[in-house]
Amino acid sequence: MANKLNGTVIVTYRCNARCTMCNRYKVPSKPEEEISIETIRKLPEMYFTNITGGEPFIREDLKEIVGELYKKSERIVISTNGFFTDRIVDLCKAFPQVGIRISIEGLENTNNEIRGLSDGYNRGYNTLQTLVDMGMKDVGFGMTVQDKNAPDLVPLYNISDDMGMEFATASLHNSFYFVESSNIIHDRLMVAQNFEDLINRLLNSNSPKKWFRAYFNHGLINYVFSQKRLLPCDMSFDTFFIDPFGDVMPCNGTKEKEVMGNLNTQSWDELWNSAKAEEVRKKVRQCSRNCWMIGSVSPAMKKYLLKPAFWVFSHKFLRFFKKKKYSMFENKAVKNFKNGKITKAELDACSTCESCAG
Repeated sequence: MANKLNGTVIVTYRCNARCTMCNRYKVPSKPEEEISIETIRKLPEMYFTNITGGEPFIREDLKEIVGELYKKSERIVISTNGFFTDRIVDLCKAFPQVGIRISIEGLENTNNEIRGLSDGYNRGYNTLQTLVDMGMKDVGFGMTVQDKNAPDLVPLYNISDDMGMEFATASLHNSFYFVESSNIIHDRLMVAQNFEDLINRLLNSNSPKKWFRAYFNHGLINYVFSQKRLLPCDMSFDTFFIDPFGDVMPCNGTKEKEVMGNLNTQSWDELWNSAKAEEVRKKVRQCSRNCWMIGSVSPAMKKYLLKPAFWVFSHKFLRFFKKKKYSMFENKAVKNFKNGKITKAELDACSTCESCAG
């Protein structure tokens, strides 16, 4: 077993938002069946834990959950829509070292339309501002990029940059977790162009962390054009997800839910080393979905550091001599389209939607 793992704890499937790209709110978990403090105590040592949902702050015992997880995890980040400001502030007063990532899907009108919360942008933004004013260090927002909000990508990054915050990105995905199979990006060249602009902004910064985040966004362009994943996926080997029902899974990106075992009824070692877990690991090794989500990519970037480090070196330093900016045409499929080797129809033939996602 790995010395320390990277874990995601989905504490609830209940959610107050009605996001257009996620139907999880339609099949929520019931409070009485959600993961208990007793089960949380059985989790292994982790170097990083993400707490997510649904909307995690719907759980009234979230503070207690965080307290237990800090006994076994070096760093915790909670993903939230930022709506429950008072609860978030209260938890952050108790745990000032916790990370908070608030999902904002664009500027005000775009965000509220996508997330189905009439005052969602202002609530999220005000929560972020409150946390910054409190002196919270690990605060930022995340955005799931699609046709509707891609033009807001760089403006939103600029807001985060002005506030001195982290800015996380994702693309549309389909899986059992999102209860969605028809998410698709239609104008992929337009979306990629906005990612390209963001990548160049990140590379222009003086922050090494942002240079590596540029590489992550380069991988998102790659994903948007349905190309092979840039780094191996080691989900279920050194990384896991646990859902509100106690089921331990490799990730949240599979078409059907893949279960390695249930922590409500098993010990961690029994579950992690079981035949069922090995079966799931074999499936992961053959997985062709090419997901590019931060949960699987962040550990892979640390594990296979040379590849992203070489990319960063090439794009951050060599361009001083070449005067060359990052371009989405570094992606072979897009380059072939530009050079007339493949048509737009061929470029769009396979997409991020379920029918093509292995």
